Amino acid sequence: MTATTIHFVRHGKVYNPDHLLYERLPDFHLSETGRRMAEATGRYIADSPQMNTVSAVYSSPLDRTRETAGAILDVLNPVREARGQEPLTLTTDARVIEAGNEFRGKRIGHGEGALWRNGNWKLVANLWRPSWGESYAHIAARVGEFAREKVHEHPGEQIIVVSHESPIWSYRHLLETGHAEHWMFLRHTALASITSITFDCGTGRVMSITYVDPAAGIA
Repeated sequence: MTATTIHFVRHGKVYNPDHLLYERLPDFHLSETGRRMAEATGRYIADSPQMNTVSAVYSSPLDRTRETAGAILDVLNPVREARGQEPLTLTTDARVIEAGNEFRGKRIGHGEGALWRNGNWKLVANLWRPSWGESYAHIAARVGEFAREKVHEHPGEQIIVVSHESPIWSYRHLLETGHAEHWMFLRHTALASITSITFDCGTGRVMSITYVDPAAGIA
């Protein structure tokens, strides 16, 4: 049996002093804490005899995911070079980008928060099926298309994919329950965490899903 493992990594903490919903907006970068999170996850991957054999690194095209992937590569590539292997480079793919959201660029909160003004509350009438933006089913479908393609392209290998909370969890929830819809406040996808999904290359069947949070101690 040939198996491929995709390690989905959530990006590290973002510098966002105005507490805006940045969604797909440009120029939202990792904070200093976020960079340390990404470095901790990179060290975890580099120190793992299994995970440091990954053959490719992908990410969403947004700043925070590319920066997280770059921090991982900075730690991983010296391990590869010590084995006489060529360094890996980053490839971006829009299919693992953050979910679309009608609140982008707004501050979400109480009082003057955008959620409670100008009728915006109508967009969150149903938290299971997000009327405020891209549906969970659509998110999971595009991530699933990406995953199937990469399993075919990397048979018997492991790859890293740096993405965002909603895409990672929506896809995982679909695989585990048969539907992508979920209660958004019960997601189990910490910043800089790793959700590893292993597929049987022949059938596409999911063999295992595991989760680890290497940056849990960083604040």
